[in-house]
Amino acid sequence: MLFLKYKVIIVLFFTENQPFTTQKMLDKNGIAKRIAQELKDGYYVNLGIGIPTLVANYIPEGMNVVLQSENGLLGIGPFPTDADVDADLVNAGKQTITMVKGSALFSSSDSFAMIRGEHVDLTILGAMEVSENGDIANWKIPGKMVKGMGGAMDLVASAKNIIVAMQHVNKAGESKLLKKCDLPLTGIGCVKKIVTELAVLEVLTEGGFKLLERAPGVSVEEIQKATEGKLIIEGEIPEMKL
Repeated sequence: MLFLKYKVIIVLFFTENQPFTTQKMLDKNGIAKRIAQELKDGYYVNLGIGIPTLVANYIPEGMNVVLQSENGLLGIGPFPTDADVDADLVNAGKQTITMVKGSALFSSSDSFAMIRGEHVDLTILGAMEVSENGDIANWKIPGKMVKGMGGAMDLVASAKNIIVAMQHVNKAGESKLLKKCDLPLTGIGCVKKIVTELAVLEVLTEGGFKLLERAPGVSVEEIQKATEGKLIIEGEIPEMKL
């Protein structure tokens, strides 16, 4: 009997120290689909590299949204099919794209003038880390080669509204929503909302991640376990409607 009790203690200790994992989280397209619900008719929107580019595929039918890319394009359409690929049409992430009717091509200097002049209504960015104060780290990992910061610094400094599309946890199951960012910062106190594979969260001005929605099948307890920063939970938390 003593041997059996000892085995149980070891098993429980091992389980409690495992990194966060769940089979119910959204994939990247699910995150993009949920973020598309944040768009409003008439918005000019900048899509960052990574998950944000997928938002172009989920713009609600009948909604007039103009997508902007800092390399000099206004009026980005959905990603092309193999038959429609034009190697000369690329977004800031060097992905081939399409153009909608009425699109405009111009220099990157004009594009950055649009960004710095606060003429973009919504900026959707990817991130490696976000702090509970709304700081964002999304341009560099020390020791790894990067091509440059791109338009990230200008976007976070000038954007009226920033929504981050990111993974809640890294490959090791460790939280990326932190008390304080460990990686070099891109911007300070600029993130307004975050959509991850687990949840939709608002970054409060006084600090903290306010939980607004859960991914389908994901519990509040799972989100708590995956969040290192201060998580604020008020009342019943509804599931996302995708």
